[in-house]
Amino acid sequence: MSYQQILFEVTDGVARLTLNRPDKMNSFTAAMHTELRDALDSIQANPAVRVLVLTGAGRGFCAGQDLADAEVRFTPGQTPPDLGDLVDRHYQPLVMRLKNLRVPTIAAVNGIAAGAGASLALACDLVLAAKSASFLQAFSKIGLIPDTGSTWLLPQRVGMARAMGLALLADKLPAEQAAAWGLIWAVHDDAVFGSEVDALAARLAVMPTKALVRTRQLMQAAPTHTLEQQLAMEGGFMRELGRSADYVEGVSAFLDKRAPRFTGA
Repeated sequence: MSYQQILFEVTDGVARLTLNRPDKMNSFTAAMHTELRDALDSIQANPAVRVLVLTGAGRGFCAGQDLADAEVRFTPGQTPPDLGDLVDRHYQPLVMRLKNLRVPTIAAVNGIAAGAGASLALACDLVLAAKSASFLQAFSKIGLIPDTGSTWLLPQRVGMARAMGLALLADKLPAEQAAAWGLIWAVHDDAVFGSEVDALAARLAVMPTKALVRTRQLMQAAPTHTLEQQLAMEGGFMRELGRSADYVEGVSAFLDKRAPRFTGA
């Protein structure tokens, strides 16, 4: 597929997916969703990929839905389009693809992440932000509710009081405060942000991929599980990973006092 609204490349096990509408702050269109689905499906099918880095071109990460896109555009006096259908067709599948991807995911938030753009970042396993970046749940400004998983993600990350404040008031949250609240993993100075993202991606690309993804699945399941259910799930994954090539390699490397050479298998 020839991409027009995203950039996509795979190098040394790292897939880099860049939202590429910098003049529109990388806001979503139907065409961008189609390209994102294709790129994520190719990652899912490519065993050479060990980690995904998701970022935005230019000075922003993603400003959410492009309200001028044909799928949502309307003029006063017209009946607005069915936004629930838009969520069902585009945003819900996008979040679930990310949450079920066979490799760990990094959101590299290089600028404003607003609306569905903020939700997209939070759907990734690790969120790194440049110091100049910020997060904004902008939905109440136009009479809508947070979507793309934000009402599920925010309370778990920062607690109900802060989640409610962010969603209702639509105040911009600076990156450093987002990190202090536990919303994201880390913040780096803009001057070194790119190199820090590269270093983290390279680190994850040589780690035991399947174990990282199983860890994600356990963490996601925990809020709805009893302790007994969670222990059972842990036991099942331990049984699976205990027979993996990466486990054998990890133990062998430990005994040999050398760095492991994981393959993701």
